This record gives sequence, C-alpha cells and structure tokens, in this order.
Amino acid sequence: MYKLLLVDDERLILEGISQVVDWAQAGTELVGTARNGIEALEKIEELRPEIVITDISMPGLDGLGLVQKCSERFPEVKFVMLTGYKDFDYACIAMQHGVKHYLLKPCNENQIHDALVELVAELNELKGRMEFVNDMKQRFTKVLPHVKEQFLKEWISNKTYGSQDLEYYQELLGIELNDKVVRLILFRLEGSYEYEQLFALQNIAQDMLQETLLSTRIGGFILTLMEVEGEAALNSTLLERISDVRKMFYKFYKVDVTIAISDADFMIHSRRLYRQTLQCLNHCFYMEEGGLITGSDIPSDELSGRNDIELDEEQICLLIKAGEQSAVEFELERLFNLLAEQRVDINVTRSYVLQLYSAMIRLAVPDERNTFTSSMVELAEIRTLSGLKAYVKDAAARLTAMYDRHFRCRQSLIVDKMFKIIADDYKNAELSLSSVAAEMLYMNPDYLGKIFKKITGEKFSNYVTNYRITKASEHIMHSGDVRVFELAEMFGFGGNAQYFSQVFKKVTGQTPTEFMKPSQGN
Repeated sequence: MYKLLLVDDERLILEGISQVVDWAQAGTELVGTARNGIEALEKIEELRPEIVITDISMPGLDGLGLVQKCSERFPEVKFVMLTGYKDFDYACIAMQHGVKHYLLKPCNENQIHDALVELVAELNELKGRMEFVNDMKQRFTKVLPHVKEQFLKEWISNKTYGSQDLEYYQELLGIELNDKVVRLILFRLEGSYEYEQLFALQNIAQDMLQETLLSTRIGGFILTLMEVEGEAALNSTLLERISDVRKMFYKFYKVDVTIAISDADFMIHSRRLYRQTLQCLNHCFYMEEGGLITGSDIPSDELSGRNDIELDEEQICLLIKAGEQSAVEFELERLFNLLAEQRVDINVTRSYVLQLYSAMIRLAVPDERNTFTSSMVELAEIRTLSGLKAYVKDAAARLTAMYDRHFRCRQSLIVDKMFKIIADDYKNAELSLSSVAAEMLYMNPDYLGKIFKKITGEKFSNYVTNYRITKASEHIMHSGDVRVFELAEMFGFGGNAQYFSQVFKKVTGQTPTEFMKPSQGN
C-alpha cells in the first residue's frame, strides 16, 4: 500500500472524495487530508506519503506552488492534479516538474481510481527497478573484495595490461591508482602451515598497515600493494611496522614469515616491483627462514644477473594446481630451454631452479611437503642442467597428478550438488544451466557446463531432459491414463504438450499416448 494525502480547499469535495474512493482497491491508503498547500506541505513532512492528490487553485500556497516546493524537498512524491478548464495551462506547468497525472473537474471516483491504479503501477515498476539496482549494488559490494584481489593478481602477472586498463579498473574499483607511488610487500609463510593461516596473515597485514590499497593471495604468498606517502625512501618507522606484522602473526600461530619489500615506483611499474620482491625471496633462500629483506639487501651482481630472465613460477604453479599435466611440461621445457640459451653462471641457473622448486613444493599437502623439502638437498647436488630439468619435471608431474585428483574430486562434489538441484527443481520450466550456476555462488555457466559434461559424459540440457522424461514415465506407469498437457505442465515443459510429446518419443521411442496403453491393459 502506498500512503496518499488528499488536498483541496473545498470541504465538500475533500470529504466527498475521501468517502467515495476505494483507496485500498487502488493499492493506496489515505493517511491524511489538507485544506491548502501550506498545510499539505506540513502533512507531507509529517506523514511522508508517496502520492498526493491536490487541487491546483487554493488560497495561500496553491497546487502548483506545492508541486514546486516538493520537487525540491520531496522529489520522490508523485502528484495527481485536480484542475478546472481555466487552470489547464497551470497543469502544463506542473508537468514540467514531473507531474504526469491530472484530472479535469468535476471527476468521479472511477476516474480517480483509474489514475491511481496507473500511478501505483508506475511506482511499483520504479520500486522494482530500484530494488534490482540495489540488489546489483549489494552483490557487487559483496564480491568487490574478491574483484580487487583478482585485479591485483592479474595486473602483476599479465604483461598485456597497460595504462588504459589501469584507468578502467580504478574507476570500477573506486580507488585512485594511476598517479600513485606504490610499494609491494610479499609475505611468505615458512615451514608447515594451514591454508586458513594465509587469510589470517592477510587480515593482520591489512589491519596493521593502513596504507594498504590492495591485497591478494598468490600461491603460498600474500602480496600487499601500499601507497607511498611523502618520502619514497624506505624509512625505519615503516620497516618497524612491517616487522610488527610478522611478530603479531608468529605470536598467534607460531609460524614464521619471510617478508620481501620492493622499492617505490608508480603503479604502472608494479610488475617490475613484483619481480623485485621475488628476487628478494630468492635471496632469502640462502639465509635463515623468517626475516625481512629489501632490494638494497641484494648484491648488485645478483640483481644484474637476474634482469635477463623473467622466471614465471607463478604461472607454472597455477598450471600445476589446475592439473594441466601437458601444459606444465610445456612451460618447464620452455623455461629450461631459456636457461640453456642464456648460459649464465651455473650458480645463477641453479638459484633459478631452486626458486622454482621452492614455489612448487609449497603446493604440496602438509603430509607430503616434508618429502619434497628434504629432496632439495639432492637437487642442490645435481651438476647438469638436464639433470635439474628431469628432477623438477618429475616433482611437477607428481604434484600435478595430486592436484588433478583433488580437482576431479572437487568437480564430482560440484556435479553432485547439481544433481540435487535438478532433483529438487526439475518440474520448474525455468530450470537452466544459468539458474543452477546462480545457486552455486555465481559460478560461470560455461565452466559449470564443462565440468558437468566432463563428469557425466553428457550436456546439462540433455541430462535434465532425460531426467524429466524418466520422471514422467514413472508417473504414467503409476497413474495410468493422464492428459499429455498435464504431463507437460508437471514435468518442466511449461504446458507445451506438442514439444513434450516430441521429446518423449525421442527418448523412449513411443509417444506418451502409446506409452500409456500397456498401463491401461494391466
């Protein structure tokens, strides 16, 4: 029900309209009356009606003045104007303030009812649009943290992104990035840890480092993008606060953290800063676990030796986690061919391989991680590049197989959930892959369809169709003679009897009528 205020300076008209109109039937509730525009303005502020029916000609503040003032103070209020022939020009002026509905005096209750029904329909449509927009905003707000995380991950790993992409994403995410000087901080948990502890470390870092613009999880790392304010030099105060993150996390979880800090530069150069943090972590391989290292801590010859080769261990780790065995082999082959072509110092090559292997073994489950870690001693003793390649490819194959089993198990669980949704909702003609995807935390329908076909061997739509026909067949066998259009309505074909019959015959080899005959004979 929409609240309505009635305004007219003639008492008889005011009382007459109040009594003869069936307000509820029109979807409204008469919450008050007023004798002039000034009194109406007070009532509008007090009662907050959605609709006002008002005469144009009134003493003091007339209807047109009331509309003008409400357009400033209460723009959401909708008006129905009551006007005589001589006031028609005023009605036109009122329309300039958004008034679309007017009635020519004298008018009866049916005319008022029709005008209100039309206005209520407009309000309902407007309300529906606003609810849709608000729902979309709420959904976007809900997923915005994940979108920000994914953007940072994509930005530092996708070499095709440029300044135009940055402008687009900063508008989408509602944060200014293009002109900011930033610093990247990479956190790595050491030893055995639970995956949930990555989230804990990320939250602690965001709480304690107020300059954080974006943060994401990459493999076993937490990457934080900080805004650099004032001096670009890394001061002792910031170093102390970053170190406090490590101490706070260790206090709660007894797991040490190694932290790499990049130099400061503009956001557009953040991929270089990310590579610098990886170099810092690689340098930490030769140091004790835990601690904090910056670019200035790395010897210049080590930095210059690294600039020629860009080690993309993150891409390899992502392929391992996806269970893509052939893609992992291809990427490793490409990397080792590049190392062979560069012919850099053997120790530099070995450090590349150790960095890659370190990233890979963090993907192992805790029970198996120690086995991979202890094997690093053997890896360090291998003296040829071909030997290193064979060793790393074998470890990658075992890890990829492990994730492939896990991935298939996870896919089976997803398909099991899809089976349940189909079983619960197969009678709904609107059931589709998109609607199922929406029920499963906004999963991509195409991706979901591929998983379903991979596990079941058939397309989702075919499975649903066969499931519906099977249920319809069972119903016929139990119920005997039943009308085809009823079956079409009951089993998700939207009452389309002809289409149902065609599909039924295609699946069973018989029309529904032919299928019923044996049931009748029993």
